Amino acid sequence: MSTVRKPDISRLQEAMRERIVILDGAMGTMIQRYELGEADYRGTRFRNYPEFEAEDAEAAQPWLEKNRVKPDANLGGNNDILNITKPDLIAEIHRAFLDAGADIIATNTFNSTTISQADYHTEFAARELNRAGAELARRIADEKTAETPDKPRFVAGVLGPTNRTLSISPDVNDPGYRNITFEELSAAYREAAEGLIEGGADLLLIETIFDTLNAKAAIYALKKLFADIRTEYPIMISGTITDRSGRTLSGQTAEAFLYSVQHARPFSVGLNCALGADDLHEHIAALSERAAYPISTHPNAGLPNELGEYDHSAEYMAKILGGFAEEGLLNIVGGCCGTTPEHLAAIATAVEGHAPRTVPEPDHVTVFSGLEPVRMTEDLRFMNIGERTNVAGSRK
Repeated sequence: MSTVRKPDISRLQEAMRERIVILDGAMGTMIQRYELGEADYRGTRFRNYPEFEAEDAEAAQPWLEKNRVKPDANLGGNNDILNITKPDLIAEIHRAFLDAGADIIATNTFNSTTISQADYHTEFAARELNRAGAELARRIADEKTAETPDKPRFVAGVLGPTNRTLSISPDVNDPGYRNITFEELSAAYREAAEGLIEGGADLLLIETIFDTLNAKAAIYALKKLFADIRTEYPIMISGTITDRSGRTLSGQTAEAFLYSVQHARPFSVGLNCALGADDLHEHIAALSERAAYPISTHPNAGLPNELGEYDHSAEYMAKILGGFAEEGLLNIVGGCCGTTPEHLAAIATAVEGHAPRTVPEPDHVTVFSGLEPVRMTEDLRFMNIGERTNVAGSRK
């Protein structure tokens, strides 16, 4: 890696002691507003894709040969590549969220891993996409800080969940099958994180976690990277409750998820995406009760309707999240799918004046987490923590 910039988030931590901090809204939703065509995604750099300019040809060749990219390969919908091909558009979106009140802006790198970029045969660009995304966000955040020195702005480098899962087989006929290994996923996260750090991110945000084992691969990659570069970066961790069952896709409750990732000693832990703010309340309350870390939430603007659109208005979301703030559940709040600068401005106004959640001291109780949490409190009787693997009885 090139020279590592040691992150300084002391002023962010100071702000969090005084108020609820605002995270930005939905990058994808804002990009959709521009109604881009496939040529817009290509830009100048990739106009002849899958034939490449000299700067990309050597790096791209192994993937092109392996995947046999068709001449009509399509880059439409690859939002992250806009960090390279339309940086002014992404910068405009960052500015809009900062003007709406965001303290932290998230990089446009949700799919900037080799794994997710494989859908477009652009794995070779993954590290560059992360670096470019972080550089863009860094520049815009610094410009806004210069305008409002009393309110510094920060950059969270986003590590998305990828389109693979370590815990669940993609083949219903072969439950033991996995289409990726822990080591492969971890390596992809490390490469992405290196780009984000090179680009100037202040924090690293592992978000929209539907599979806790994926999150652990990311945590492992980051901790190994920090050891190698001898610099620690704050890690934000945000899971997603996939539906009204109240569990992640890999089956955990919010509290069990917390216990599974708290070894990372995160800067914050929370939930985002999938559900609207109204359906997230009980799960954020569960985290708030147990987490010895700041709590974040950036929910969707409701569940998508039959047209794939989100129905929760700025006023409705603000009312719900204002209630969260009034209950003392929040330290960081923002928006996910369907949320715009209008939503964010309303949310920022709704939580203003409410004290941030008081982060409790760790209670030093032994905890375990499978699909559900187990707290080894003194009132528990004898607990059997192991058993034969077959209900009919297995050989010893």
